[in-house]
Amino acid sequence: MSARGEVATDRTIVLVGLMGAGKSCIGRRLAARLGLPFRDADAEIERAAGCSVEDIFELHGETAFREGENRVICRLLDEAPHVLATGGGAFMHPKTRAAIGDRAISVWLRADLELMLKRTGRRNHRPLLKRGDPRKILSDLMAQRYPVYGEADLVVDSVDGPPEVTVERVVAALEKRAASNEGARRAEGAEA
Repeated sequence: MSARGEVATDRTIVLVGLMGAGKSCIGRRLAARLGLPFRDADAEIERAAGCSVEDIFELHGETAFREGENRVICRLLDEAPHVLATGGGAFMHPKTRAAIGDRAISVWLRADLELMLKRTGRRNHRPLLKRGDPRKILSDLMAQRYPVYGEADLVVDSVDGPPEVTVERVVAALEKRAASNEGARRAEGAEA
């Protein structure tokens, strides 16, 4: 297995993707695997607001939530490197996406519809899924968000199975990116 030093940990690793992709579950395990702190953007938003994400949506609407989410994520990106799980809509906000692009390594945890339905059906705390048929909502969100999630630095498929399988896929993608970046730096040095 790889040691922390083999994976670029000089920048925060931000997990993006739809609800049910496994961002929090994989994020906690990835942080432990890399010896980094774990932060959950939704938990940080709730702490800052003094109420739940669901309450913020209900009381203030999605637009106000996204603005607050952007402020919290930007604050978290100023901290020492860590693994950050974001809410499903965070990467859709242009300012948030730009901040992540400038100051972190983004990893899209891509999951198929059936897996997300299975995972989101376990609990009833997702405001967007309370607006109608979860299958249709998730399918529509996939069509809307997947092209934007595709802008992430890395894409890793989240699988139905032990979380460690997806964690190792993320680590492998980070190692490959680090090796590619090192190769590019060596090539630039040879040209100079």
